[in-house]
Amino acid sequence: MNRYIPIALFVLLVALLAFGLTNDPKEVPSPFINKPAPEFSTSQLYSDEMISVAGMKGKVWVLNVFASWCVSCRAEHVLITELANKLTTPIVGLNYKDETTDAKQWLASFGNPYDMIAVDYKGSIGIDWGVYGVPETFIIDKKGLIRHKQIGPVTAQALNEIFFPLIEKLEKES
Repeated sequence: MNRYIPIALFVLLVALLAFGLTNDPKEVPSPFINKPAPEFSTSQLYSDEMISVAGMKGKVWVLNVFASWCVSCRAEHVLITELANKLTTPIVGLNYKDETTDAKQWLASFGNPYDMIAVDYKGSIGIDWGVYGVPETFIIDKKGLIRHKQIGPVTAQALNEIFFPLIEKLEKES
């Protein structure tokens, strides 16, 4: 009886590994979906004004976590700009663990699609929001609930199949 235990454990381990390999690593379930967006209040990149989640209540908005040192952020920046150009929904940038001068230089080079840019020098806001790395993008509804989280760069497919339809639907809700 005891000699079958190692074989059974090996088969179980192989089955778990096979199951894990079939999953998309970008599809990490977020415990924040349909939960209130974590509160933050921080300064903005280009002004002394504060920005907070509470100040965004009543609006559908997008939070895009980016950094000047992030190569993938550069790749998705064109799509974030497209999102900003096609919608009236506020796009809030969260500059994550970045130097102010680097962030401003990066935005001067590639364009600034954001309505506001919150700064997160230490990464504490990102931690509260469950950010795994940059870029990540969130869609927040009028009640302040996180309705979608995109891990990694936004793609054209995600923009057309998820972002535009979901934002349009949320804008119509009261």
